[in-house]
Amino acid sequence: MALDEIPEKLADYRWCYLVTSGDERPHALAVKPTVVETGLRCETGHSSRANVARNPLVVMIFPAQQADGMTLLVDGEAEVNGDGIVVKPTWAVLHRSAK
Repeated sequence: MALDEIPEKLADYRWCYLVTSGDERPHALAVKPTVVETGLRCETGHSSRANVARNPLVVMIFPAQQADGMTLLVDGEAEVNGDGIVVKPTWAVLHRSAK
């Protein structure tokens, strides 16, 4: 999937899991990203912002909205931005679940 298609595709998804790398294990948080000029902005808690400050590589998992739908996976580099983060996508793919 082309990165410039992501903003339009987000209309099909209401929320996603943001996964950051913690000290001992990955940290997942359900968020509602918004499109901003520099990427995808998410309001987050302290743990997610601290994780991004240490390691900016994140993944966003937008679950399928129907049982036979497609999941959108977005890898990106994030930076802390106020009470949240902004993710600049570096790779994206639509994925269908195995049957």
